[in-house]
Amino acid sequence: MKAPDFQYCRPGTVDEVCELLQSHGSEARILAGGQSLVPAMNLRLSSAELIIDINRVKELEGISLSSNGSDSYIRVGALVRHAQVAASNLIAQHVPLVHKAMQYVAHPAIRNRGTCCGSLALADPSAEMPACAVALNATLVLQSRNEGIRMVPAREFFFGLYDTARNEDELLVEVRWPCHKPDVLTGFSELSRRHGDFALVGISVVCHIADGLINHLDVVTFGAGPVPRLSEKAGALGQGRQPTPQLAHDLAMVIAGELDPDEIAEIEIKRHQTAALARRVLWGVFQESGDAI
Repeated sequence: MKAPDFQYCRPGTVDEVCELLQSHGSEARILAGGQSLVPAMNLRLSSAELIIDINRVKELEGISLSSNGSDSYIRVGALVRHAQVAASNLIAQHVPLVHKAMQYVAHPAIRNRGTCCGSLALADPSAEMPACAVALNATLVLQSRNEGIRMVPAREFFFGLYDTARNEDELLVEVRWPCHKPDVLTGFSELSRRHGDFALVGISVVCHIADGLINHLDVVTFGAGPVPRLSEKAGALGQGRQPTPQLAHDLAMVIAGELDPDEIAEIEIKRHQTAALARRVLWGVFQESGDAI
């Protein structure tokens, strides 16, 4: 099949993109990598009156280290491809969780064109970048003609299946990944039918252990519901505890138990997969600390 007829434009600045979004609203679609948009349009699952190709907008390129007061972050522009993120020394050094997750993202041809910000904007519940964004509470930077720049924490960005806080006239111009502190540990893994496919279930972990006790733990489940799910119960249960195999098991059972039977089919299978994966990832993180018992 082929896509329905549409108009096409290729602006050169963010301001031009925002002007087009304002004038066309819900009838416009942004084209960066196009690895989700183009197949959906060809299959007549999506349509648009106007395609806005942002690949000439130079200000949307690049990966850089920046700071906001005492906090440092890695800026990833809207045109940065998955392959560039995977190869970035800045990402590997300062945001190791994202570096670990990149090995699971799609297949080489898709990574060479698909973008990190495009994955965040699409908000597929089985994608890796939204889960990392929630685990790290990254900042998504949106821009529109009327409102200018708007910063949205990742934990307030994802509402549901392909549903986000981005307004129709806004462009996601960049994501800001907070730099990891030296003593922060991370873990990431997923189950899929074959490597590179969307996750059946995945786990993203950010953890800090000091003096043999956990003093911070964020665990995000994805692929098992309409949005990446941050487990507040797991964070509370782990607080102040020793990192042991039993704790990894207990945390995994709590995380699996939070899955909502109304959201997904085959809930018991999903719970079993989630518990097994979470236990493995958490214990791997605990062992990295050197304080595991």
